[in-house]
Amino acid sequence: FGISSDETFVITTTNRKEITEENFSELVHDGVTLYLLQSVDQMLLLATKERIDFLPHYDTLVKSGMYEYYASEGQNPLPFALAELIDNSLSATSQNTGIRSIEIKLLFDDSQGKPAVAVIDNGSGMTSKQLNNWAVYRLSKFTRQGDFESDHSGYVRPLPVPRSLNSDISYFGVGGKQAVFFVGQSARMISKPAASQDVHELVLSKEDF
Repeated sequence: FGISSDETFVITTTNRKEITEENFSELVHDGVTLYLLQSVDQMLLLATKERIDFLPHYDTLVKSGMYEYYASEGQNPLPFALAELIDNSLSATSQNTGIRSIEIKLLFDDSQGKPAVAVIDNGSGMTSKQLNNWAVYRLSKFTRQGDFESDHSGYVRPLPVPRSLNSDISYFGVGGKQAVFFVGQSARMISKPAASQDVHELVLSKEDF
């Protein structure tokens, strides 16, 4: 990398976790994106890209019918799809000490691009690893784990309250993706972890698939 012998540098994950002799052995799988920086908190000079590769669970193929996820039974399934999209925001804001802000915007201005549904919240945000895990079909939010950086976001089911308030709308970790492609053709997740300066963006597109 052209680093001189007297220059100091660090290697970190995209979640700014420094790689050291002690934790290097925990990098047990291929495909981990690493940063080579002068310091852990160094500002990135350019946008970076991270490729995500995964094999969908076979249930994605054999149980991908709309009925499994919306069970509309003759009702309009759109509210079920919107509920799935809001579920992520409910989870992200469940531990807020202040106001929980969740906005739902329906965008139909052709001059701004194709019609879209936007769900915006002031929650804890997601790391690149958590966005990666969100992209994986059939990976329940209550069981997601990573080899080096787990997806635990501190979510704890609150005391008994309506499911509409405690983010238990979606149990299986598939509804969000199915909801996206029921409503539209692509998903764009933009998130900034509360304790980080980095903004992470994930795009899932039917066209790309």
